[in-house]
Amino acid sequence: MHEKCSVETMIAGLTVGLTRSAQDSGMAKLTPLHREVVSGMPSLPEQEVRVLFATLLPGDVTPYHSHRFPVTVYMLEGTFTLALDGREPIAIEAGQVFVEPVGINMTGFNKGDVPARMALFYVCEPSAPFADTAGAGS
Repeated sequence: MHEKCSVETMIAGLTVGLTRSAQDSGMAKLTPLHREVVSGMPSLPEQEVRVLFATLLPGDVTPYHSHRFPVTVYMLEGTFTLALDGREPIAIEAGQVFVEPVGINMTGFNKGDVPARMALFYVCEPSAPFADTAGAGS
């Protein structure tokens, strides 16, 4: 049976990582995957939430690019190696999360033997492209 809760109770439950379950037996546990304070979020009165699925086959490489807004990568399968200008390459493995920063040129690789499958989440201005092409040596 469903139990009605006040908004305050639901917010309190989210704060401690719990939400009311539809089952009489108790509570469903929320598992935080990642939290990060970022800059560069859109500031228009309306923003668009985008969720994308991407697959890089073994040997695939992304274009050299940058993002106008932070992009969160959640790896579902395989390993995605991300090379960001001015940083050591980072290998993001299945179950891991990485937030691609704003305005940094980067490229990504699948150096593994299996497809690298990922979900990408970001908020942007409604007309914004996913990425901007970066010039060689930029």
